[in-house]
Amino acid sequence: MKDKITIAALQQMKREGRKIVGVVVYDYQMAQIVDRAGVDLVSVGDSVGVNMWGHDGEHEVTLDQMLLACKAVRRGVTRALVSCDVPQTADPVAAARVLVKDGGSDLVKIEAGAEVIGAIVDAGTAVWAQLSKPDSPIDELVRQAKLLEEAGASLIDFRHSGAVAGPAVVSAVSIPVIGGLGGGPWLDGRVRAVVNAIGYTAAALDDGADRYVNVARTALDAITTYAGDVRAGRQVRGK
Repeated sequence: MKDKITIAALQQMKREGRKIVGVVVYDYQMAQIVDRAGVDLVSVGDSVGVNMWGHDGEHEVTLDQMLLACKAVRRGVTRALVSCDVPQTADPVAAARVLVKDGGSDLVKIEAGAEVIGAIVDAGTAVWAQLSKPDSPIDELVRQAKLLEEAGASLIDFRHSGAVAGPAVVSAVSIPVIGGLGGGPWLDGRVRAVVNAIGYTAAALDDGADRYVNVARTALDAITTYAGDVRAGRQVRGK
């Protein structure tokens, strides 16, 4: 097994110009798979509520639910760095402490101002800070990023960065800037929800999005074949 990834290792990757590979997963089985694939960062997102449990939005996810998902992913990851989202429904400092102490997370991800980030860091928890209001002027985004770094953030998530603002923020701070939605190769790395990248959700059956594979379509075809075997009195496959 390769050396375990640390925050310091990610920061070294930025300095050396090596791209950081991040994924969002929610369960033990997929956590094992992405870790074996050699990703650097595994994020347990509060999007678990929408993608796995049918919630209307991330605002419905509780700390107990995030803790359950965080523990499951932690059990499946041995090499990559694990980050868990602080739910919107919880006190950020207390929730961050729980996700690290009880959930086994290496750091927490949160969208909050520099004051909250600083309080979480001062309490002993590493933070992956999310840059808010990506449609702000570039100089304002750079200012925000510097404030997050000064508050003690270890990483920054910059969604919808764009090819101009993205490089400006990357060069303005010494910590890695990683992007999910609307990011691009101009950042220090990318993070992608595995359920979307491989078409794991039922929506992938019909939406026609560009993906690495369509697991939902493969699963539908396989389960349809299984049903046909049962109805025809044939032996079924698998243990």
